[in-house]
Amino acid sequence: MSIIKVSIQIDASPEKVWRIVEPIERHIDWMHDAVAIRFVSEQTRGVGTAFLCDTKVGPIRLTDKMEITEWVPGRAMGVKHIGIVTGTGVFTLEPLADNTRTLFKWEEELVFPWFLGGPLGAYVGGRIVLRQIWKRNLRDLAALCEK
Repeated sequence: MSIIKVSIQIDASPEKVWRIVEPIERHIDWMHDAVAIRFVSEQTRGVGTAFLCDTKVGPIRLTDKMEITEWVPGRAMGVKHIGIVTGTGVFTLEPLADNTRTLFKWEEELVFPWFLGGPLGAYVGGRIVLRQIWKRNLRDLAALCEK
């Protein structure tokens, strides 16, 4: 298992950040490892929303099956990974500076299958590679929110 944590302070209110993060299908606008998102549930927002995310990290391509497990508008979005890579993740938004800034945290616990290196793949792929990609993703998210 790999535990990955990244965060960034964004110069925008949690409400504004949520407006960018809430449309799951638009995550491809700021996530470099997300190529396409396709809903497999009728709903596209809230707990129970299920979707497929085509993911590309270097030469590795896979389709990540996910389901929203937590949905608190302006505060948190949790997800369960139920595809090739399994685990859980959550975005949390914390107000800063009288609600004019946001601390955005992204935390994931991922389990990689043996053919992606198992525990070694989780360490290298998760803690090193994905952490760097996700830090870049958060910089792009911040840029979108601060426009």
